[in-house]
Amino acid sequence: MNHADHVALLRPAQPKGVWADLGSGTGAFSMALAELLGSQGSLVSVDQDAGAMHHQQRELLSRFPRVAVQTLVADFRYDVTGMPVLDGIVMANSLHFHPDPQRIVEHVCGWLKPGGSFVLIEYNADGGNHWVPHPVSFDRWRSLAGMCGLKNTVKIGGSPSRFLNEIYSALSQKPSSTVSS
Repeated sequence: MNHADHVALLRPAQPKGVWADLGSGTGAFSMALAELLGSQGSLVSVDQDAGAMHHQQRELLSRFPRVAVQTLVADFRYDVTGMPVLDGIVMANSLHFHPDPQRIVEHVCGWLKPGGSFVLIEYNADGGNHWVPHPVSFDRWRSLAGMCGLKNTVKIGGSPSRFLNEIYSALSQKPSSTVSS
């Protein structure tokens, strides 16, 4: 996959405002988000690897100097100091490393404002391998998203993968408000 492929997987989500890329690595999807957000948005990129974050920060500043970028060396499974309230979250190829995705999604959705967007980019398979131990197929994601309180889950993109069938992107929304009866 290249930069244009990454942008294509995210474009239908129409990112605006403040977005985070969780588990961003060297920043392939952070670069795509930066392109789509432009100078009107801001990006928070989070990863545990300080070296990858340093590389990513240099690349983002070089390629997208007008985008407000904050890089945080942190583990998104826990509280992240400096995390603002978000309009959107991207988790691209980061959820499949964790055997309990529900706990993680519920946790990170706490950073989303009501009505915020959650984009998952994942392999469309239920069985993994050494490199992708816990993939989340789109059907499983639709169910998991609902269990985590997200709604309106739709597949917004896909690309064939020689490793595990397909890489897809899905958009889910945090409800705008809680309705009590």
